[in-house]
Parts: sequence; structure tokens; C-alpha cells
Amino acid sequence: MTRSTAHQLTTGTALVFSMLAYGGHAYAQGAANYPTRPIRYLVGYTPAGTADLLARAVGQKLTEAWGQQVLVENRPGGGTNIATEMAAKSAPDGYTLFMPTVANAINPTLLAKINHDLLRDFIHITNFAKVPGIVVCHPSVPAKNAKELIGLAKANPGALRHGSTGIGSPHHLAAEIFKSMVGVKMIHVPYKGATPALADVVGGHVEVYFGAMVSTIPHVKSTRLRALGVTSLKRVAAAGNTPTLDEQGLKGFDTGSWFGMSVPTGTPNDIVMKLHAQATRAIQAPDIRDRMSAEGAEFVGDTPEQFVAFLKSELTKWGRAVKASGAKPE
Repeated sequence: MTRSTAHQLTTGTALVFSMLAYGGHAYAQGAANYPTRPIRYLVGYTPAGTADLLARAVGQKLTEAWGQQVLVENRPGGGTNIATEMAAKSAPDGYTLFMPTVANAINPTLLAKINHDLLRDFIHITNFAKVPGIVVCHPSVPAKNAKELIGLAKANPGALRHGSTGIGSPHHLAAEIFKSMVGVKMIHVPYKGATPALADVVGGHVEVYFGAMVSTIPHVKSTRLRALGVTSLKRVAAAGNTPTLDEQGLKGFDTGSWFGMSVPTGTPNDIVMKLHAQATRAIQAPDIRDRMSAEGAEFVGDTPEQFVAFLKSELTKWGRAVKASGAKPE
């Protein structure tokens, strides 16, 4: 090797190490200064629903804290799979956030094929809140609580119909868990959304409904429907004195919707921790708490490790429910 060649190699090696060092320094500065541009928050639902409203409320708090816009991007369709797959394929740089919901725990078993893995393709930052469901009936049904509904269903197998927001929806599957636990037969009547389902229950065309707290409670308060039980382990102030199904003998019954924040796998840990700190601070804001509490929300704000453990349990629970129900996508 000539002296000139050795000098070139030494100089080149030094340049490479210098570039690596500079890149590492710039990367560290980038994480420390994050965010330096707008962030998008992907939501797999249309505007004005609970997921959208919560994402916008949290996004506004992050915008105020960081001086960079957090823009909610609604990508409904495919049972939230469109938004999920967009998020999974996005650059892991902290500038694409994703809101996982209960649909993401149902889809792996419900759908024949999905192009992502909830646990592999995401770092899960925190579960913001859980919103339980509620079981109601038309006032003409001679049942004042879940125990009496069970007795009525056992005495009249297949005579009662229960509505839901669609095959494979969390409320349909909650009903299937209910029927399996107590050994009763009721006929499932699926609808394309809460509005037509509630219209038929209020009209007396369907006797029982497993639904979302926020859309159902107004009909209970107006006495057009009767509340029979809440699907969480704790009573919910928004539902008044309605007892839980767990209290009424269905031990461990705990279903409902939940809403969180995740980022693509590979996102730097410093950014993950920064998002966690600010996002969990955001949901402590009184305006967010007051609005979500009125919908029956139970706030969580857990750690990434706790959220992953929760997701694993949800995947197991809903997977069993889908298989037991024989549900197929509409």
C-alpha cells in the first residue's frame, strides 16, 4: 500500500466517523427538539364520533404545548383497517400518530386477512380512556334488570331479539359473550349503525339492545328505553344507578370501547416518552375530562407496558368472542 493510498483511507475513515458522529448528534437534537413540524393523527372513523372528538381534544392540547399543529386525519373504512395500515406503513419519526380502538382487537380474528400486526407494527403509547357499553330494553319488556332479562330469555328461548350496530361490532360481540355466559338464546338483528338500531328498539320492533353509552343514555333518560346493566366492572355516573352486569352475577363481565395513541414501530424512544408525558397530561385537562365523563368514560393514561398488556388481553377476549359467535364480516 502506498503512502498516498494509506492517507486516503485514513482520511476517508475519519470522514465516515465524523459523519456518523454528526448524524448521531443531529438525531439526538432532533429528538430533543421534537416536534419541528406538523403532526398527523390518523383516526379510523368519521368526524364527530367519540374517537374523533377525543383525538381532536388531545391534539389541541399537544398543539398548545408544542406550538406545532396536530392535525386529525379521518380515514374511515375497512373496519378501521385503512387508517391502521396507513399508520403501520408510515415513517417511524413521531410525525404520524394513530388512534387504536377496540376494533383493532376484534379484526385479527374477524377478518380473513389484514396486512398489519397490532403488537409487532406499533409502539403503543397510552390508553386514554375506556367507555363501557349498556344493555337496554323496550319498556314493554317485562324485565327491570339483567337477572330478569336472563330469566325471561331462558323461559322463552329465541323469542327475544337483540339489536347491534353490525356483525362483529363490539356491542354485537358483547351480546354474544352475555348469551354464552348465561346460556340463553336470543336472535341477533344487526344494523348499519346506532341510529337505525336505536330507532327500532325505541319503536318496539326489537326488544333488547347492546349499545354505546353516549348514544343510548339519552333514550334511557327520556324513559323511551329501560337500562338493564352496564358492561364495565364499575358503575358509571352517566348511567345513574344502573348496576353492572358483574354485580348481577356475570362475574368479570367487562366490555366496551377504548381509545389510545400509538406510533409506528421504530419511532425513537425519546419521542415516545415525550409523547407519553404530554398526551397523559392532556387528558388531565378539565375540559376533556368533563366532556368525556358525560359519555361515561373511565380515564386510564397508562404506561406503554401496561397498554401492551391490556391489548394482549383484549386480543384474547375478543378473539374468543368472534369464534364463539361465528361472526363473519358484512
